[in-house]
Amino acid sequence: MPERQTDMTIPITPELLRGALDLERTEHGLLPHRLPARARAQCADGQLAMAEAQPSGVRLVFRTRATAVELDALRTKNAYRGAPPRPDGVYDLLVDGHLAARGGVTGGNVRTMDMTTGSVETVSGPVGTVRFSGLPDRVKDVEIWLPYNEITELVALRTDAAVEPVPEGRRRVWLHHGSSLSHGSDAESPSTTWPALAASLGGVELINLGLGGGALLDPFTARAMRDTPADLLSVKIGINLVNADLMRLRAFAPAVHGFLDTLREGHPTTPLLVVSPLYCPIHEDTPGPCAPDFSRISEERFQFRATGDPAERAAGKLTLTVVRDELARIVRQRAADDPHLHYLDGRDLYGEADFAELPLPDQLHPDAATHRRIGERFADAAFGSGGPFTAESG
Repeated sequence: MPERQTDMTIPITPELLRGALDLERTEHGLLPHRLPARARAQCADGQLAMAEAQPSGVRLVFRTRATAVELDALRTKNAYRGAPPRPDGVYDLLVDGHLAARGGVTGGNVRTMDMTTGSVETVSGPVGTVRFSGLPDRVKDVEIWLPYNEITELVALRTDAAVEPVPEGRRRVWLHHGSSLSHGSDAESPSTTWPALAASLGGVELINLGLGGGALLDPFTARAMRDTPADLLSVKIGINLVNADLMRLRAFAPAVHGFLDTLREGHPTTPLLVVSPLYCPIHEDTPGPCAPDFSRISEERFQFRATGDPAERAAGKLTLTVVRDELARIVRQRAADDPHLHYLDGRDLYGEADFAELPLPDQLHPDAATHRRIGERFADAAFGSGGPFTAESG
């Protein structure tokens, strides 16, 4: 039987998108954002601006009989001068919740950063197309998960059958905030980052505010979470504060309280899980800042090292050990008046024994196998029997 032609152009509307907090109209199409415009206007950090525009957890969702789907997209891919090329972004296509196909687009823009000088150069390229065919010829729910590591402008969607939005509200919404580990780091694909895996195992809708380098207790991020409807909340705090050497212990505790206070303004009784840092040897007892180790560039990636002095902990510099102790104390204190507040030690998701078995390839970020382990453990701890995100708790 000849393959049907994707000659039906489908308008890309907000009703077809999940996981984005804002949509920007560009000269090419629609650019999903994971922070609203008001938050973006208050941030002068180029790293965060890049991270929030990378659509981790953002997906097109629709119901259709289509057997073929095409998506035109303009990607902006990152490159680092002097380092091997980073992997291309991956698109995951799910049918009725199950992975059915993967693909990618060519062309697009390349944004090259010089880690020694901080300079950035962007070379423009054309729109690309990812095509999925051979889908089952029946009514089904289709999801196209966008790459977590490429800014993606959505240009056009084409199918060979009509499309309709999938009604929302069938599953609870889990809103999560964290660092590059939550953003995706070196996961295999967008639907296999650890938050995406945990959401699938927990049967919930994910809004992922994992922001590479950007989990810094920013008030505008707290306000964005406060104003976003959600049934479940989690915040993973610590690694970026340490590797950016952003604040001292004196500022850290009030900043955590302020962040949680803001969340509670919009979600006073929503289950809220505070997750401390995963095990990361370079920063367990050594403060930041973290920096690329140019003497140890492997065939695939930079290596990272901590440049602080452990003796500086006495002056209030943060390490992961210090952060975990303080977060546990803060949650214990607040939980006396907030029975819906919970704490999870990140080492229960990835600890010293896990590092021995599945080491962090660049000393900082987990690989695909580690994402799967973290996602499964988080699902068990949060959504499993007695966990803070069980249906009875939520």
